[in-house]
Amino acid sequence: MMKPKDLSDVLLSGNFEKVYKQMSEYFQNEVSLKQFQELCEEFNKDITKFILQSELPYDNGAKQYVWIDDSGTKGIIAVFDVDYVIQALQLIPLAVHHETDEIFTKTNLHLPFRDEWFVFWGGTNKLVNYHYEFENQRYAYDFVIMNENRSYKSDPTLNESYFAFGKEYLAPADGVVVSMENNVEDNQPVGTFNEEQPLGNYVILDHGNEEFSYLVHFKHQSIVVKQGDKVKQGDLLGLVGNSGNSSEPHIHFHVADSPNPMNSKSIRINFNGKRDLIQGNFVK
Repeated sequence: MMKPKDLSDVLLSGNFEKVYKQMSEYFQNEVSLKQFQELCEEFNKDITKFILQSELPYDNGAKQYVWIDDSGTKGIIAVFDVDYVIQALQLIPLAVHHETDEIFTKTNLHLPFRDEWFVFWGGTNKLVNYHYEFENQRYAYDFVIMNENRSYKSDPTLNESYFAFGKEYLAPADGVVVSMENNVEDNQPVGTFNEEQPLGNYVILDHGNEEFSYLVHFKHQSIVVKQGDKVKQGDLLGLVGNSGNSSEPHIHFHVADSPNPMNSKSIRINFNGKRDLIQGNFVK
């Protein structure tokens, strides 16, 4: 039985049948071995190695793995269940944006929370960060609190069940509040979306250097700052919520070159020059 972390090496070795035999019955009924081999052979062209980038646990015991090739132009995403059956497998060409991937904020920023959180979306490709395809949010992060592979306890339709809901949302650096909203209701039940007000309750901070932090999806009427306020790094801005275009209570954080969300370009965040965060990391 092939172990999950060996998948990319087995594919590169050309032993496609070994992978195919570990695929789900549903997959094998939809795709023949010959079709799978042809797909893998084409995908493998010009690849020398894959690098495991992310591991994302599911609450049913399954786990998602993401690999990227050394050029950053091809990726593998696979989901293994508890019995190591491959329930999902995608071989995907990737767009890269080297011209902006290497540019970081001049501002040294801190994580906008206390204690330990989990990077649910974050990184420089669409497999680990769905925001990457959108220029105005390309380097955004979504953070949740995970406990035993879950972000919630009891009823998942209730905001109050989520570990992140109501936690303190902090200023990531010194700045001035240039825009905010505090009157959008939290989505209830969880899983409904407010696409008409995608940011929900939010704070936008001007750090100078044409760098603006977007802190999004605050809890309804929890924001304690107002437009024009000067804040220091670590100051309380409000509480984490589930307002706007949000799937569950979480922190959305990105930096852009303008306070206009639709006409801005995202900038990769310099976390005190120490680290880059990626999906699957626990950070504090």
